[in-house]
Amino acid sequence: MANSQTNGSPDTAGAIAKAVSLHLEGKRKEALQELLRAAGGRETREILSAMGHLQFELEQYEDAVKTYSKLLNADQNHAAGHFNMAVCLEKLGRYGEASEKFTRALELDPRRSEARLGLAICLLHQEKAEAAIESFERCLSENSANDTALFGKGVALQLLWQFDEATQIYKGILEKNANADEVMVNLVTIGIARKDIPMVREYSERLMKLRPHSPAALEGLATCAFADEDYEAAARYCEKLVEATPNHFERWFNLGVASQKLNRLEPAAKAYAEAIRIRPDAKQAHVNLGMVKQQLGDLAGARACYERALQITPELPDVYYNLASILEQQGAKEEAEKLYAKLTAQKSDSEDAWFRLGYLRLQKSDFRGSIEAFQACVKRRPKWPEAHVNLGIAHWRLGDREQASKAFETVLSLDAGSMDALRGLAALAVEKEEFNRALELQIKLINQGEKTPELFYNTALLYQKSGKVEDAIKYYRAAISERPNFAEALLNLGHALKAKGEQDEARRCWKLALDHKPELAVGYFENTIN
Repeated sequence: MANSQTNGSPDTAGAIAKAVSLHLEGKRKEALQELLRAAGGRETREILSAMGHLQFELEQYEDAVKTYSKLLNADQNHAAGHFNMAVCLEKLGRYGEASEKFTRALELDPRRSEARLGLAICLLHQEKAEAAIESFERCLSENSANDTALFGKGVALQLLWQFDEATQIYKGILEKNANADEVMVNLVTIGIARKDIPMVREYSERLMKLRPHSPAALEGLATCAFADEDYEAAARYCEKLVEATPNHFERWFNLGVASQKLNRLEPAAKAYAEAIRIRPDAKQAHVNLGMVKQQLGDLAGARACYERALQITPELPDVYYNLASILEQQGAKEEAEKLYAKLTAQKSDSEDAWFRLGYLRLQKSDFRGSIEAFQACVKRRPKWPEAHVNLGIAHWRLGDREQASKAFETVLSLDAGSMDALRGLAALAVEKEEFNRALELQIKLINQGEKTPELFYNTALLYQKSGKVEDAIKYYRAAISERPNFAEALLNLGHALKAKGEQDEARRCWKLALDHKPELAVGYFENTIN
């Protein structure tokens, strides 16, 4: 703070002298009280100037501004008054007003270099970087070793994203003062902005040695850990950051990401919830929390998160998909279908959405709609066996056997061992009464490891139709082995055994069939008597 000379009355001089004496003893509050008593009679310029000085020292900046305002009302050309008021306004963060006062102080006293430096700093705080650089350069033209002006110019260049020039200045300062922690903080920030991980690591580690709890150092090291995919370290640094700054959105969010990557779902959910508490409209935090809740099996909670994200930003294709999948799980299939349809309309290359849309339409017997969706799938990914299989099923259920066969054959060209395609082709062959073809396909299924009682039974029927009774018996027995109470297989096994002349065994099979399924007895006595 600058002082003015005292040339007032003897009473004023006496009060100021007493105040100075008290100040020298370290009794600043008492000194201020002495001046306030003196000002009660008459607020001279000298008294006001001294009061303002003491109020500044006592960090009573608001009172100091009021005092200097009175001083400047009495003397508009009081250069020290303008300067001192500017310093108080700067302390209060009132940078625009402070700039005006520093400017006026310079007009009254162009040699006051500290006023130019103060003006530059205020311009910097107002993010008027270009004007700030001009003021800092004028300071440096007077004193090139002024580290405050050098640092300020570096910050201004950094604000303008002129990182090379700013870095050069910061490194120069560090050469003179290796412990300049504010410089290291800014170099870490530049490294993060440039995604220069070696730079971030270097200055974060230097800063950490100097200031073990530095948020900037922890932030930098967390950035490096994320870049290295070392999520354990990232979580550790982020935990320290949120302990120090519990109301910092980005740090809670990053802790959520690190925890989610480590599959620590409960801590991830807590971190994202804290991020949302701080910034309720952060849609990505809602999305990520929804994903975590979905993994935890909390479908209602996940749904609420996704719906909130869509309220904030309606056009989020990935969220449509996640929400639709939850609706499917909850049984709200119509709502899910609408979302998949909306997603494919917005993002036509969304293959998975087309697939789910086709599947839901197939389930509700909308075969034409299902065909449309699965055709969109195979158009975008021609070598997609599952989509071709479902396309074949949709054509089949619509009654188009030819297109169904083509779809299943395409699957076999992509995957010769596809059970689904073989089943489909076998069933189509039976429908078309191409029994030899059907039998060939079913034997392939059996040879590839499918051992279901239904497959054995159907194969036995085909053998029986073709007159190969021994083979039919073999596969009926295989079906019964898989399912001992398979009444239809027992019944037909009886017929096959009878054809071979094994009457007693046939009767035993029929009796077992009727025990398991009495309704099979209907029509028994309608057979020809012999």
